[in-house]
Amino acid sequence: MGSGPVRLGDIAARLGGELLGDPRLEISAVGTLRGAGPGAISFLAQPRFRSDLATTSASAVIVGMDDRDASALPRIVCKNPYAYFARVSALLNPPAPVTPGIHPSAIVATDAVVAPTAQVGPGCIIGAGARIGGAASLGPGCTLGERVSIGPDSRLHARVTIYAGCKIGARAVVHSGAVIGADGFGYAPEGGQWLKIPQIGRVLIGDDVEIGANTTIDRGAIEDTIIEDGVKLDNQIQIGHNCRIGAHTAIAGCVGIAGSTTIGRHCMIGGAAMIGGHLTIVDRVIVAGSTVVTKSIHAPGTYLSVIPAEEAREWRRMVAHLRGLARVTERLRELDRRVRHLEQGE
Repeated sequence: MGSGPVRLGDIAARLGGELLGDPRLEISAVGTLRGAGPGAISFLAQPRFRSDLATTSASAVIVGMDDRDASALPRIVCKNPYAYFARVSALLNPPAPVTPGIHPSAIVATDAVVAPTAQVGPGCIIGAGARIGGAASLGPGCTLGERVSIGPDSRLHARVTIYAGCKIGARAVVHSGAVIGADGFGYAPEGGQWLKIPQIGRVLIGDDVEIGANTTIDRGAIEDTIIEDGVKLDNQIQIGHNCRIGAHTAIAGCVGIAGSTTIGRHCMIGGAAMIGGHLTIVDRVIVAGSTVVTKSIHAPGTYLSVIPAEEAREWRRMVAHLRGLARVTERLRELDRRVRHLEQGE
């Protein structure tokens, strides 16, 4: 929901940047260069879209330093147009205000502490010893186990489940269906059967973390699973027990991370990547989508292991060639040995 029109001059005064054009111009929406209409502000972040500046119907644009004179439209010039656009969008589309109070249908343990400025929606269940910080918001049907802690200004959307003992920091956003603190997958084989290992750790989540819909984060087996400050998790991610995700790392949808793996800070993990257990990935690593990581990564950089889609017959031929590489390699080694033997004989 929008907050109403904002003058272009007020945007620049609040967010910075160089304003070129009428400061009284009212902006009421954001949009892409191709999709924006009158009253909207758009942005140019990549050179390949520069031609769209000439045809856009946006009333104003956000451009980088190199594109200062690329348009005659009213514009704000800044170092990072995409980030600036994100701030403008947040300005025009603030979250719904928190309405303090506990809904009559909510069930709150007598020793739970709910800040007077917090909002607890209908059908919520809050366990013994739980603590809800100021201006936090719990959507309908959220379930918080015993001793759960939710930091101030955090927002849980409908039907979030947080198991006992887990903690979420300040200004977190947790989307619907997320499950935090379920048992990790821990079993010991004995006599042809599986003996369950009690999962007695917790999940500790830092400040400014966002967790996507239906994402699951398992509690630690003995020590805690830790999600550091500023981490951004997309929808339908699985994070196994005892993992640690470093600050400001972003992970796209459908990624699976097996237990006891540590991922560094400022990493980016592409969608559907699979990361094995008991691995270490250092800071500032980019893992491409659908990549399978089976060993630790000790140096920053970009890593991928994807065979692009091909027509089925061509794909089968490629795979057949890959399967034969070991045999070809061994033949080349044998030829190399023979050549060196002949050279030494001469």
